[in-house]
Amino acid sequence: MAHWLIKSEPSAYSWDQLVKDKRTSWTGVRNPQASANLKAMKLGDLCFFYHSNEGKEIVGIARVVKTAYPDPTDKAGKAVTVDVAAVEPVEQSVTLAAIKAEPRLKDFGLVRQSRLSVVPVNDEQWKLISKMTTAK
Repeated sequence: MAHWLIKSEPSAYSWDQLVKDKRTSWTGVRNPQASANLKAMKLGDLCFFYHSNEGKEIVGIARVVKTAYPDPTDKAGKAVTVDVAAVEPVEQSVTLAAIKAEPRLKDFGLVRQSRLSVVPVNDEQWKLISKMTTAK
């Protein structure tokens, strides 16, 4: 199983909205690299849900429940979307500042390519960040 980080501005689509909806299509991704990441997602992959711009923190975990298919919001017909479902909120949110302060995460995509909306998370990064989400 692969792991990912998906980003959304809470004013556009928040974790609370995903919990309320239970599941959503991750539409609107137009960056070629982020789109390639969507295409690489497999059924059951887990994703950190990250609030960008406002909050700048990981707030929940979602699961891929439908793999890549054409994004209905793309009139050009080139973009793809996946469906994700809420799994659970994290016990303690993990801020971008906390991630940047952790030397073992210096190569994490959220740090290296901060504007990318869909970022792969390797197993070591997933385990480390998961520990950071546990309330102390």
